[in-house]
Parts: sequence; C-alpha cells; structure tokens
Amino acid sequence: MLAKSIMVKGIVQGVGFRPFVYQLAANLSLKGTVKNSSFGVSIHLEGSPVNIDCFLQELNLHPPQLSHIEEILIQPAEIQDYDSFNILKSTFTNEALTLLSPDIAMCPECLEDIRNIKDTRRSHYAFTNCTNCGPRFSIIKALPYDRPFTTMEDFKMCPACKTEYENPLDRRFHAQPTCCTNCGPELTLLDHKGIPLVISDPVLETRQLLKAGYIVAVKGIGGFHLICDASSSKAISTLRHRKKRPTKPLALMLKDRGTVLQYCCLSDEEEKVLLGPKKPILLLKKKNKKLPYTIAFDNPNLGVMLPYTPLHHMLFDDSLVALVATSANHSGMPMLYENHEALEQLATIADYYLLHNRTIHIPVDDSVVKVVLEEERVIRPARGYAPYTFHVDSDQVLALGSEFKNTFCISKQNYCFMSQYIGDIDTVETLRHLTHIINHLKTLYNIVPQAIAYDHHPHFWHKDYVEAYTGKKIGVYHHHAHIVSCLAENHIEDTVIGIAFDGVGYGSDGRLWGSEFLICNKKEFQRVGHLNYFKMPGGDRATVWPWRMAISLLYESFGEALDTVLPSYVTSNETAPLLSMLKNNIRSPLCCSMGRLFDGVAALLGFSSSISYEAEACIYLENLASSSPATEALYLYNLTETDGIWVIDYTVLIRDIVKDLQSGTLTCIISRKFHNTLCVFTLDLCQHLRQSFKLNKVALSGGVFQNELLFTRLHHLLISNDFDVITHKLVPCNDSGLSLGQLVIASELIKE
Repeated sequence: MLAKSIMVKGIVQGVGFRPFVYQLAANLSLKGTVKNSSFGVSIHLEGSPVNIDCFLQELNLHPPQLSHIEEILIQPAEIQDYDSFNILKSTFTNEALTLLSPDIAMCPECLEDIRNIKDTRRSHYAFTNCTNCGPRFSIIKALPYDRPFTTMEDFKMCPACKTEYENPLDRRFHAQPTCCTNCGPELTLLDHKGIPLVISDPVLETRQLLKAGYIVAVKGIGGFHLICDASSSKAISTLRHRKKRPTKPLALMLKDRGTVLQYCCLSDEEEKVLLGPKKPILLLKKKNKKLPYTIAFDNPNLGVMLPYTPLHHMLFDDSLVALVATSANHSGMPMLYENHEALEQLATIADYYLLHNRTIHIPVDDSVVKVVLEEERVIRPARGYAPYTFHVDSDQVLALGSEFKNTFCISKQNYCFMSQYIGDIDTVETLRHLTHIINHLKTLYNIVPQAIAYDHHPHFWHKDYVEAYTGKKIGVYHHHAHIVSCLAENHIEDTVIGIAFDGVGYGSDGRLWGSEFLICNKKEFQRVGHLNYFKMPGGDRATVWPWRMAISLLYESFGEALDTVLPSYVTSNETAPLLSMLKNNIRSPLCCSMGRLFDGVAALLGFSSSISYEAEACIYLENLASSSPATEALYLYNLTETDGIWVIDYTVLIRDIVKDLQSGTLTCIISRKFHNTLCVFTLDLCQHLRQSFKLNKVALSGGVFQNELLFTRLHHLLISNDFDVITHKLVPCNDSGLSLGQLVIASELIKE
C-alpha cells in the first residue's frame, strides 16, 4: 500500500477534471479524495504502487480534452485508510489563482442529445451543455466558478438536472450551466418593433424567416450576430447597405464539414481546427464561385465557422446550409450583448430578433484564425481562446494595449492574463466596454495593479486613463512591444533581430515608424534599420485614401515631375493641394511605415477607392500578387548604412514600378515582383545584421505579416539561409498582441 499527494495546476477546473480523476481512480481500485482548490486540483491517492503509477501515466497522457495541465506536483503522503474514493467540497483562498476556461463549442454528445427526439428534456433544446462544452468565461461573475457566481444563478435546477449535477459518473457533474427545458433559459422571437411573436417554435419560425430573405439578430454565447441566408444575394446586399459595410468580407456559418467542402479547400490541419472544440472563424481558400460574389468579392478566402451552440445547429436544415453570421454592431462600436441594447441599436438593421434570457456577463466575439505553414495562427483572439494565460515574470502590472485591435494584459503571481479582442478604442462606448472588462478581471483575480504600461504615442486614447492612475507609469514603444510579444509567446530570453512591419507606431525620434529592424530583448532595443521616411499628406486622411500615399511616394521618387506618372484616375487638380502640403510640410507627418508603402503601391496598381476596412488596399495588393504567374523577378533597391542604422531606399523601386506600368506589364506581376523585392531586401539586411551583431534569431511581428505571401516567402528565405525564425501562433502578430509585449517590457523595467 502506498499513498501520494498530487496537485495538478493549470486550466483544470470547469473542464470535467474531478469526474475524470474519480472514474480513473475507481477503475484502478484506488482510494482517496479529489477536490478543487485555489491552487488547482488536489488529489490524495492510496493503493498499490503499480496502480498509482498507471494513474499518473493516464493523468499525463490522457487528461480531459478541455484541460491544460501546466504542472503536476507529487509528494509522499501518509496513509489515511480510506475505504473508497470521494469528491470533496472545493476550498478556496483569496491569495491563490484559479485559471479560467474559455467558452467551448458544443460537444458531440450534447449534439446527439438535441437530435434525440426521445429525450423529452433536451431534444431541440437550445441551451444544452455539459462539463465538456458550453459557456464559461462569458457567464462568470466571480470566483470560484460555481453556479451562484455565474449568470445561471437565475435558473434553479430541476430535480433531474440536480441529480446529474451531483453524480460523479455523469458528464454533467458540476457543469455549472447545466439545465433543460424544465428549468433553463428560454428563447423568444420578436419582430422589428420588439414585439414578441406568439408562436410555438421560435427556431423553426426563424429558419423560415431566413429562407424568406430576412435579417435576424440572434443572441449567442458571447453576443449577437446578424444572420441571413448566405445563398441570397438580395439579403446580403440589404445587410451590407443597412450595416454600412460595403466591401469587407462577411463571415459564414456553414452547416457541417460536408458543406464546407462544397465551397472551400480544406487541408488536414485546417480540418483539425475547423472540427475542434474552439470553432473559430477559419480563413479558407475558395474552391469555386457557388456562393454569391458579394460575400467576399475578389478575396480568394472565405471566413468560415461551424455552428458552435445548440441554437446555431438548430437554425440549419437540408435546404438552409449556409448563413452569413457577422457581429451585430454598428461600424466602430463594440459588439452588442444585452437584449435591450440590441433592440435599440439594431432597429435600422434587423428585421427580427431571436433572444434568450440567459445574461451574458462578459461579451466575447468570434475568434479568427488562419493556417499558414501548416500551423494555426490566431488573427483575432476571442471565443474559444481568450482569456489566455501565460507564465511571465510579472506581478500586479496592467498593460493597456493598442488603440486598434485592442486587447489588454494583467498579471499576478507570475501569471499574465490576456483579454479577448476588444476592438478599436475610437469611441466612448468601446472605451467603456474596455474598462468594464478590465475591472472584471481585476475583481476576479483580486488584482490591484502597481504599475501601468501603455503605448508611448502622446495622442492615444489612454492619455486620460494613465494620468488618473497613481502607480508607476511606464511608456513602451510600439514596435519594441511587437517583437517582445513574439519573444514572450515563444519563451525566448535571448537578444534577437526583430523585424516589425505594420501600419504606424510612434517611434523614439517622434516620428511614425512601421518598417523596423531592431536589435532587442525583453527590456531594451536598438533601432538598426528602416525604410526611408516619406510623408503622409493630410495625416490620418492618407490612411483612408491610399492614392494620397501614392502621390507622396511619387513625389519622393520623381520630384515635381510626377505629373507624367500619375495614376490614370488621379487628376492634376487633385494633386495640386497635396503637392503644396508636401512641399511646405503642411499636415504631412513623416513615416516609414511598411503598411503605408503597401497602400501607396496598391494605389499605383489600381486601388482607386477609399478604405472601407483596415488593410483593404494591402489585401488588394496581396491578392493581385497571388494571382500572378510564379516569378522570382525583383526590382532594384538600395541599402545604405550611416552611424549604425541601415536605410532601405524605396525610390528606385517606385521608379521601376512606374516603368513597368508604362510598358504595359500586368499589375499582378508587378505586385509579385514588389513582394519578392521586400523579402529579398529584408533577408539582405538580416545578413548584414547577423554579421555585425553575431545574432542568428529573427523574430517577425506586426500586422503586415498577416500577408501570407510575404510571410511565407520571407520565412522560407530566412530558414534557407540558416536563420532561426521566431513567429506568432497563439498571440496575433497584429496590434492585438501588443499588450503582452508591453506587460513583459514594463515588468523588466520595474526590476531596475
């Protein structure tokens, strides 16, 4: 007889860990106890050494699917002579941490429940869940994660649900949201005036409305979607018009894997992500043109997710297999998640509302991911992924993140918690939304930040927020944070060559950076390379109208002789005021942004409209290049070094692009040559830096690396030239990853 005390740390609560331990111990004839505690899952085992070894092996190799074990501590224990194995009441203290599980998509067993017409309690019940699936983070109001501290406290379990909840052998054992038709939340269908319809089956009626071409606001786990029939061009056109979303691709919810294969290509790794428990929006290559062109226009990808709640599954039938499912909000506003707000703010968009009475405490949008180089890479971290938990050397620090694609990070006891995607902090409503979620995590984890980290930009949204703070205030430079977020995700402690390609970020010289080569570690950086500076005529207006960037690039490359090389859609009358601004430095800040270079080149190659969503012109340029015949052709470029800083002169590249345009070269080939050139001069500069600094690790970060063609080509070149390349996977390379970098840098600086 042997006794062991075991502590399992990580995401091990609310994921079916205790019933897993109970059943495993029973199968191995082991005695003892298991309980949740503030430190993790605490296990006391008594039995034969062989069976205890088998238990530990299974614990390591086959834990519950939704769990994430970080550490297993094993110590000898005194034999207590237990006569059985029991689950004890949880014990918690304020000082320890409980790691939260994200919301999880419906499991196969629950899907069978709602399809089983003989199950009188859960057949076609929209809130069916168990320990292995359902809402988590979105319904938690306080810790510990017990029903009274969730929004399910409003629903008293019926005797049948209570029996399941208390049975360790049932998969609904201590599943806090568990319920059925007798005791759980209910659906209501309302018309456009908010008047409930008197009907027996709201889901069936909603399905008929969708088939008739109506737009329905549907409340899910983390907020509202605007949903319409994806086969109806008219419904899509109406949705775009009402939501004022003219060209941005719309997300699709498709019935099942078979439906996805009708419209999209699907690799093995993509299928793994698609069918997994997180169910993000997955960017997939279009297979054909069967769906309306207006879903994504010329974009070669479709954003696809499978239904992830019982309600979503129930919306489909044999003739309704593809739905548009886009976040329900007005442009620039946060996602809607409260019933009354949806009725008020969607009155000009939705024809009907499918609501339920389970409160969403914390809104969570859909995650967006893409498989690149056979690895899943997160673009928008939200449902199924957030909140993230990282091990970092940090305690009581709050990092506010970026102005665009915001997330924040907060730390305690060497754990860093990264929030879900918040959005662009450019409205009072979004700032209020951010503050609500910050306060929620501070309260959950009993954190009182002793330091606050923020972007150094002097005009960002956080100025008043930071000034009101009484602790340490640590400004962090945008591109340093980008690279350090990549290092932190990959547990890299070394100094590296960091390449940060993005839109614009405030630099240490007071100018707008965005094409940065840095020698940096988690504490400090040295800028060693960038594009030549150019002007942004009109400042932020140049990010909305890419032709302004084209004029700036032409002015830098041709001087006042640019009249002869203007894009055909731009007149000299339009360029005159811009030339005056450029010549006289009027509202024309200097930048060296790779994103703005992409904008300008896209405008030269035919992108003539204004930007209706972020990176639209850059995506246009990537899609052009991707449609080109394969070529290794390059444009010329110049690299010069002065006082230890390398400058990439793009003007010769611009002049060569204009020559190609004038000679009739296809714009797709020009774009491919442009991408090739960027990759080659980046490799060229990295080789110079390797020789100078004796560094071989290269970290890639910044939103421009969402460009798959650029990223994969550069990655291949660096690897083939013996560089060790560090990239993002779980943490986005775009500005959503900045908060992690800010927190790590600030935590290092605090140690001084």
